[in-house]
Amino acid sequence: MHLFGKKKEAPPSTAEAIAKLDETTHLLQKKSDFLEQKIQQEVLTAKKAGMKNKRAALNALLRKRRLEGQLNKIDGTLTTLEFQREALENASTNTEVLKNIGYAAKALEGVHKELGDVDKVHDLMDDIAEQQEIANEISVAISAPMGFDTGMMDDEDLLAELEAMEQESLDETLLDTGIPDDAPLPAVPTDTPAAAAAAAPTLEADDEEMAALQAWAT
Repeated sequence: MHLFGKKKEAPPSTAEAIAKLDETTHLLQKKSDFLEQKIQQEVLTAKKAGMKNKRAALNALLRKRRLEGQLNKIDGTLTTLEFQREALENASTNTEVLKNIGYAAKALEGVHKELGDVDKVHDLMDDIAEQQEIANEISVAISAPMGFDTGMMDDEDLLAELEAMEQESLDETLLDTGIPDDAPLPAVPTDTPAAAAAAAPTLEADDEEMAALQAWAT
């Protein structure tokens, strides 16, 4: 016997409570199926008796109504058990979520303790930025060839050189006609062209007519 009364029992776990609810639900579901069968039997009995045996038919309908009342109560109980089961499942989920959130919060707190003061973090980031800048300067210094004249990289000089090269290429194209240097030149024609030969008699006739007109006028 305990000095301070009966020892308080530990509350059941969520899994145990859900298991008990499932067990009760299964039992009530079997009873509900049994009542539905009994109701169908009473309906058949009432139909079979009919007007030939009113007393038997009325008694069958009366039993049917009592069975339906029991069935309605069982349906209500099953609905309540279903609500309780859902509430337990939600509570279990919430408990697990809160537990994981607390676990993560402790882990985050430990990380922050390892990092130390926020000012130290800022100092560390400044050091990293400074070292990165130094690394970039070293990289630029190493990548520049020694003794290389940076004036040779002037854009205007490069463009002028490119234009001179294009002009030289164009001149070579115009001079290159495809005819060898030692090829003979074509002979100069000595014959009078056909058109000029045909026009010569006409010019002579015109000259004679002009001379005759001048002589008549004098």
